[in-house]
Amino acid sequence: MEFVRHEDKSFEWGVAKAASLGYEYVEPMVHWGRELLSEAGYFHSVSMLDDPLRIRRACEKAGVKVSGLSAHTPLCKPEIGVEYLKQAVRFAAECGAPVINTDEGPKPVWTTEDEDFALMRYTLMEAAKVAEPRGIFIGLEPHQQYSKHPDGLDRMHALVDSPAIGINFDTGNSYLCGHDPYAWLERVLPRLVHLHGKDISSGQSKAERGKVTGTPVGCACGEGEIDWARVIDICRRAPRDIVLSVECGTVEQAGHSAAHLKKLLGA
Repeated sequence: MEFVRHEDKSFEWGVAKAASLGYEYVEPMVHWGRELLSEAGYFHSVSMLDDPLRIRRACEKAGVKVSGLSAHTPLCKPEIGVEYLKQAVRFAAECGAPVINTDEGPKPVWTTEDEDFALMRYTLMEAAKVAEPRGIFIGLEPHQQYSKHPDGLDRMHALVDSPAIGINFDTGNSYLCGHDPYAWLERVLPRLVHLHGKDISSGQSKAERGKVTGTPVGCACGEGEIDWARVIDICRRAPRDIVLSVECGTVEQAGHSAAHLKKLLGA
């Protein structure tokens, strides 16, 4: 749903626009509490204090399904992450989202790496105990200080032995981190539960690759550095169906992305 971030429109408007562009799934973003722009209908995020059926009804009306919830919260800060993720799991179960996506988030400035992993284990364990009986996946995304490397993401995933913990792979973040996104995708394929389809323009690649851990949105799929035919070929070998949740910054880019990916998927 990031493609409508700057449109100053409501969640329902964004869902209807996604459907009109040919998308079959949407990935709503949720938040805690109340937020002025969302309440006024100028932003697409949905409060988890709302009725979860708001999401289900909007999607049914538009004829689309929910691939997952964007529920990013700092796993290294359990005073935030534990209750946020638990609520997101319950919200997902009721609105019809099979996955909630998150990352380790900005770390506290005073903790050590070992302390951070202990804090993340606590957060993920608490969330997994709520997710398992509901059949909801928690997708860990490469996006921050530890998950910017394949070994770091593997270490995070191994913190909790739970079928609820999976990987939400982000093609753009993995590329910007300076790694081979295809080799990394192959590595996580058995654990893959969701994928952020993010392309990176040549200009951003030259300016930022190897210098950042990720980016909010990418360019239109097919207009950047990612080989989407190769990504699709890898995903077809995943043990479960994978939704390519396009992450770009404008309605125009979303339209171009849908056309490009549908052509490749049809082939």
